[in-house]
Amino acid sequence: MSPTSETAQGGRRLVIVESPAKAKTIKGYLGPGYVVEASVGHIRDLPNGAAEVPDKYTGEVRRLGVDVEHDFQPIYVVNADKKAQVKKLKDLLAESDELFLATDEDREGEAIAWHLQEVLKPKVPVHRMVFHEITKDAIREAVANPRELNQRMVDAQETRRILDRLYGYEVSPVLWKKVMPKLSAGRVQSVATRLVVERERERIAFRSAEYWDLTGTFSTGRAGDPSDPSTLVARLNTVDGRRVAQGRDFGANGQLKSDVLHLDEANARALAAALADSSFAVRSVESKPYRRSPYAPFRTTTLQQEASRKLGLGAKACMQVAQKLYENGFITYMRTDSTTLSDTAVTAARAQVTQLYGADYLPEKARVYAGKVKNAQEAHEAIRPSGDRFRTPAETGLTGDQFRLYELIWKRTVASQMKDATGNSVTVRIGGTASDGRDAEFSASGKTITFHGFMKAYVEGADDPNAELDDRERRLPQVAEGDALAADEITADGHATKPPARYTEASLVKELEEREIGRPSTYASIIGTILDRGYVFKKGTALVPSFLSFAVVNLLEKHFGRLVDYDFTAKMEDDLDRIARGEAQAVPWLKRFYFGAEGGAAQAAGPVDGDHLGGLKELVTDLGAIDAREISSFPVGEGIVLRVGRYGPYVERGEKDAEGHQRADVPDDLAPDELTIAYAEELFAKPSGEFQLGTDPVSGNQIVAKDGRYGPYVTEILPEGTPKTGKNAVKARTASLFKSMSLDTVTLDEALKLMSLPRVVGADAEGVEITAQNGRYGPYLKKGTDSRSLETEDQLFTITLDEALAIYAQPKQRGRAAAKPPLKELGTDPVSERPVVVKDGRFGPYVTDGETNATLRRDDDVETITPERGYELLAEKRAKGPAKKTVKKAAAKKTTTAKKTAAKKTTTAKKTAAKKTTTAKKTTTAKKTAAKKTTATPPAES
Repeated sequence: MSPTSETAQGGRRLVIVESPAKAKTIKGYLGPGYVVEASVGHIRDLPNGAAEVPDKYTGEVRRLGVDVEHDFQPIYVVNADKKAQVKKLKDLLAESDELFLATDEDREGEAIAWHLQEVLKPKVPVHRMVFHEITKDAIREAVANPRELNQRMVDAQETRRILDRLYGYEVSPVLWKKVMPKLSAGRVQSVATRLVVERERERIAFRSAEYWDLTGTFSTGRAGDPSDPSTLVARLNTVDGRRVAQGRDFGANGQLKSDVLHLDEANARALAAALADSSFAVRSVESKPYRRSPYAPFRTTTLQQEASRKLGLGAKACMQVAQKLYENGFITYMRTDSTTLSDTAVTAARAQVTQLYGADYLPEKARVYAGKVKNAQEAHEAIRPSGDRFRTPAETGLTGDQFRLYELIWKRTVASQMKDATGNSVTVRIGGTASDGRDAEFSASGKTITFHGFMKAYVEGADDPNAELDDRERRLPQVAEGDALAADEITADGHATKPPARYTEASLVKELEEREIGRPSTYASIIGTILDRGYVFKKGTALVPSFLSFAVVNLLEKHFGRLVDYDFTAKMEDDLDRIARGEAQAVPWLKRFYFGAEGGAAQAAGPVDGDHLGGLKELVTDLGAIDAREISSFPVGEGIVLRVGRYGPYVERGEKDAEGHQRADVPDDLAPDELTIAYAEELFAKPSGEFQLGTDPVSGNQIVAKDGRYGPYVTEILPEGTPKTGKNAVKARTASLFKSMSLDTVTLDEALKLMSLPRVVGADAEGVEITAQNGRYGPYLKKGTDSRSLETEDQLFTITLDEALAIYAQPKQRGRAAAKPPLKELGTDPVSERPVVVKDGRFGPYVTDGETNATLRRDDDVETITPERGYELLAEKRAKGPAKKTVKKAAAKKTTTAKKTAAKKTTTAKKTAAKKTTTAKKTTTAKKTAAKKTTATPPAES
């Protein structure tokens, strides 16, 4: 069958894909006999709460959405927000002669296709249509050669979904009870959080060591040129044959790990002075051939890593941009474990190598990249430009992040089919004798690239900003053994060892993949989850664990150690892949995981190492041994303890209500390794609690100043017995401090003045009262419903009636007020090439390049935000695209339709109205359910 108008005349074919964008692109490649519609993601899933579970289910089934007593049968429900779309698909199917399920070809796509088939219950022929690029030829090929639904893939995905549901819905409530409400645990997210916490623990335990060495600048005595420099810089390597200590020789405790010479400042300076007048000569020149092969084409994780390093895109933003490129036909499917290129792609890449770089850069044979990812299963090809001829970035018409990501993919793909880079690496050793008789040997390394090969097109980035990239040359003078050299300068250099670097999104993705934890296609959402949950926040590009995550990981390690064990999690992934391949059975495996070992359960599960599986149900049932206070307490030193409370972290010394007890809140954005004894003492010394300002001479009430959730404020203490509720309730006067005021300097007079607001300024000619008030967005005047901003807070007390009338005499400013000066300048955005600044907006500080605005996150600070972080926020905002406002339009449309229907057929209109009433009731119920779910529903389980 071919998707042409001729063949389509025999009937109407419905093609269902996941997204409207994908539908729009594919629609253009098929003939008029094809209707392409989107499911808009999953249409059916496990219930999000007990309220969504059908009434016939009770007890644990209602809570979990899985019937653990009957072979872990999942309870699927059509998502409330997808019911209208399902009806639309059913209506389209009723008018169709064939159904093509064209969802993505990975496990999740296969599961969506299966759910569509189960819900739509088609009575016409059903075909599974798969493709990994959206081009005309690929789509027509997919229609002409459909396959059957792969039930094994569906079962594998279902097993993962059930496992994640059991993990999330059983472990998360433990966190609610013992740490804080609304927390979440997940099979991969909890392990990812543990990785970040463990790295921070290493930083906290780290002790820096100081070491010194020498750097010598040596000259050959001849005039130099770019190919043969006249000088070289070498570092001291040995003294009397004993190697000089470098950073790698020290352990995390600051002690030497090996028998090397540890120079301190005094010894280093003394040696430098003793070598000042020494003669030096080349002792050896070692030259080796240098060869570097191209990097494999992108798979999901390597694309995320490079997009982070080179483009400043987080994993989530990277995948959002890649999704758009795929759906619009620019690249192949972006969730893949494979580095393989199809013959068509290899031919296209080789053609562009010859066209753009010449035949000298094209190897005789095409390069083949074998997938190194264990159990690779997603799509069958690497991420590359789509089609049998690659469009150059300039030919795409793309802009912004889409252009930059496409360019990255294009360069990497073309480079993968180019020749190796070749050259030479050289090591020169230079020796001399100090005036005190000690022998000193210096060493210098160089690299020259004689043929750049693939580096002409692409060079991979590095996680370490100080790392040298592959295409960097270090040319040394052309010297031979025995050549005399003059020491122009010898300096003593001090160094200190550094703690291990925090993870970035790129390095965390790399770590998860190397440990074989989770699926690469889920890493972006996992990192997004731990950021959204507050377990991790960003400082620049570094991922910093919150104190909350320390408490969560502490509990999981002590009481659910196996569940966050790296090997156990990787082993589970391996077992799930065995189930997917049909080498093990899902139900016995799930029974062992949830209920524990029972007789021959391990053997029944198939050839799976069952010893690593335990009973989750038993673990979450006995919580008596978990001391909530203990797992949320961490010693700082000198009797100071960091505790994670329900309202945030705080430091404490001594027992509550005991003499000398001290307590102080810890800033949410403080990195755990920065909480030292000295910093804790500073927190204790800061003023906290209530500041007694005196008595109001009018009311006789005590006036106090406090630091509240929304900043410092003053209020009055009402006498005991004052009614706080009901008809006669009295509300205490409260007022925020001005920006120019502080808790420890505000006076009673200032407090009374603040609490006198709003102030009546006077009345206009018509008798309408004008008041001066301090609001959330600053000081303003109010006359009836007409508000006008004031320039300063002081004007609240000084503005006169004439001045107020003059302001109201001016036409009300529409739109934006006069632009405020930026709070900080960050530099030029690499995408828009426009200056990026931080501004103070209505809802707080934000970064902008004049085209895109992105609000600073809770963990970002105006003073410390880096240019890279600013560019990243803008990139994420661009990737999301403009906010969609469809609700109002849809409502308006329905009204119009209803009117038209009423005009045509009264009976139909009545039926429609009745239907809508029912829908309205359902909507109300859904809203109530949603409100309940906010507090009761466990989080996403992954």
